[in-house]
Amino acid sequence: MMIYDVIVVGGGIGGLMAAIEATRNGARVALITKGNLFKSNSSMASGGINAVLDYSDHEGIAKHIDDTLKGSYGLGNEKAVGYMCRRAPLIIDKLTEYGVEFDRDENGNIAQRSFGGGSDKRTCYVGDKTGSAITQALIKTAKTKGVHFLVNTFVMNLAHSGGRVSGVVVLRRFDSSVVVYLAKSVVLAGGGYAGIYRGFSTNAPDYSGDMHAVALRAGLRLSDMEFVQFHPTGFVKTAYLVSEAARGEGGYLVNSDGERFVDELATRDVVSRAISEQIMQGKEVFIDLRHIPKEQLELKLPSLYKSAYNQAGIDIATELLPVKPVAHYTMGGIEADMVSTPMKGLFVCGECTSCGVHGANRLGGNSLLEGAVFGELAGIEARKFIEGRRLLPIDYNQVIKDIELVDRIFDQDTSKNFNAIRTSLGKMMFDKVGIVRDEASLTDAFSYLTYLRSEVKSLHCISKERTNNVELISILELRNALEVAEAVVLSAQMRRESRGAHHRSDHESPDSEMACSISVLEMKPNFYRLGFERNRLIDKVRKFFKG
Repeated sequence: MMIYDVIVVGGGIGGLMAAIEATRNGARVALITKGNLFKSNSSMASGGINAVLDYSDHEGIAKHIDDTLKGSYGLGNEKAVGYMCRRAPLIIDKLTEYGVEFDRDENGNIAQRSFGGGSDKRTCYVGDKTGSAITQALIKTAKTKGVHFLVNTFVMNLAHSGGRVSGVVVLRRFDSSVVVYLAKSVVLAGGGYAGIYRGFSTNAPDYSGDMHAVALRAGLRLSDMEFVQFHPTGFVKTAYLVSEAARGEGGYLVNSDGERFVDELATRDVVSRAISEQIMQGKEVFIDLRHIPKEQLELKLPSLYKSAYNQAGIDIATELLPVKPVAHYTMGGIEADMVSTPMKGLFVCGECTSCGVHGANRLGGNSLLEGAVFGELAGIEARKFIEGRRLLPIDYNQVIKDIELVDRIFDQDTSKNFNAIRTSLGKMMFDKVGIVRDEASLTDAFSYLTYLRSEVKSLHCISKERTNNVELISILELRNALEVAEAVVLSAQMRRESRGAHHRSDHESPDSEMACSISVLEMKPNFYRLGFERNRLIDKVRKFFKG
């Protein structure tokens, strides 16, 4: 058993910022990552981070707030959005202090580019590897601050007592043992769930919604789970992300007839649907960068230039690059008031949370900003919470259940292939709960999930070796992914309208009465209780259950 003041789960920008802030005043802080510390979604975010750099530019900051709220399609939380946008210039200063070397213009000022949904150039960047540059600087800073890194550690559940968090129950990869880490406060910053769209996502497959499943099991609420953002441009064969920076630098989207068919810098939901419609009409879609000088491409988009050649055999300076929309980001997550949850001592930040900062659609460049701003805040609040508090006892009944689950997965045999099920889940989610949904596709999706959840109970490790057993983690991830996928499907069924990233072909228009969040309130085996944020919609909830 290990004891800390604060435990942070997640090694992306949100988790790193939280851990750094939590160390102030000598707090003992641990940061847990499921895998490699350098493999977060934040590290793969390439385009940039939004900010109005002049603190006194109240008009510019107001436009950033307005763009974000407009992009949220009526579901943005003004308090959270306002805090994020006003804090942005201070965050850029702090990141610069931590060693992030943003690109500069000819006058030595931080350079900024255009991004989708933005009315001004406000996206700061480091070529097309912004996320990697930021996370590397934060990792170095966290190490100098004394953060204890616990890598290759899978969080199975929260430990809690009397409505207050008391630690985390984890599985150590190296020996498959279940252990408890005690803490006075915990920050969840474990990323989103777009990895459940395996094979059709820019996310690594291990972004399976672990934090969301953990939160459900702890009795917390999830909100806006139906809002899954599809990035308009991924490689056709590998789903590798073609950063929005490519369009921000002047790239065109053209179909196989050579026609431009959409405003390239419209919001991501608009561009993704436009590309999807072209593909459904039997046309190919390409990003055209041939009109941009080669030296500019190599300077501003070096990662894309190399990846296009290595993965697709395309020289983007002279050839069209085929693209398709891919699941990229999830606006839904653990319900929070800024960073606070109903469980005392438990704070959340980044993509795993839903505090209303993105609403129904995230603007490009706002994800790294959200992670940095609310990661900082979560760290501050977690550190404040521990003052004068003692550790709570652990309920070992829950720990025993987790130990027994691991033992069952090892002890029995199986004839099923968990990788085939993961791939099948990803394809089904893309086909049935993708860019466009309807009642029939969602009903099919729920039925298939019911089948998969019955199958996953019979999955066991073929190899019984407990040292670094990759099968065990994959099976546990799949169990979480299926729980989260059900929440996504049921929330999408409940939202009988089209809004932002959620587009239903059988309800094409937005419904003003549904301008609110849908929450998954609690979880029982194969059953979720859902509800609306506003009581005036209770009749719609009742009709849903009757019909």
